[in-house]
Amino acid sequence: MEVYSPTTLDEALRLRAEHPDGRFVQGGTDLMVELNFGHSRPPSLINLGELEELRGWSREGDVLRLGAALTYTEAMAPALAGSLPALAEASRTVGSPQIRNRGTIGGNLGTASPAGDALPPLLVEHAEVELASVRGVRTLRLEEFLLGVKKTALSPDELVTCVRLRPSGGAQTFMKVGPRNAMVIAICSLAVVVDSTAGEVRAAFGSAAVTVKRVTVPLADAAGLPERVVAAAAPIDDVRATAAYRRHALRVLASRALERCLRS
Repeated sequence: MEVYSPTTLDEALRLRAEHPDGRFVQGGTDLMVELNFGHSRPPSLINLGELEELRGWSREGDVLRLGAALTYTEAMAPALAGSLPALAEASRTVGSPQIRNRGTIGGNLGTASPAGDALPPLLVEHAEVELASVRGVRTLRLEEFLLGVKKTALSPDELVTCVRLRPSGGAQTFMKVGPRNAMVIAICSLAVVVDSTAGEVRAAFGSAAVTVKRVTVPLADAAGLPERVVAAAAPIDDVRATAAYRRHALRVLASRALERCLRS
């Protein structure tokens, strides 16, 4: 297996075009599991750890730009958590401190698991995903980018470079259900934001459909949010929970999250 370590984004994209069967690696929290268990053996790896263009976050007017290499630990820091508290809350539930130090927002997007903890807080704020290749740059809404279980609209030569969103400034929270409080894949998860400016309440849930899903209700009809969430869900029975339990848990989470946000 060949390993390449580009130092610029342009070099990384060129390498990707030259090695379409290779894999990008940043934190490696998903890919290394695949390699260690023999589930994947790509002919080459392109290490993104040297790319400054993917790191950190910034403000562009009223838009937040979250670099693809933004870690969960960085998302929990007060400077960013003040604008995206649900993302910070979700980040605290991800793995151990070591995983939070390595795992990235871009990796969560690229893996596209319905249980990805960062995805509901991003979807509830109408995030957009920027994709780059040697052919240029394009932007997709998050719901357009996520196509199914571990399926995305990413072309073979593309890389997720950042996420952009306009924080609503509304009260928001994130909750998830699992066998324990941390280091666990969500049985189901939920982010809620009360957007007074838009006059609506939005919820996005994970682990209860083939992708994360968003539900929106008028602020005047906020009490109906839990039932709308349950109606939008399409959970399955698996080793972690039954579909019936997931529906019940989503109803409880939506009720509690809504109450918490309306109290704020």
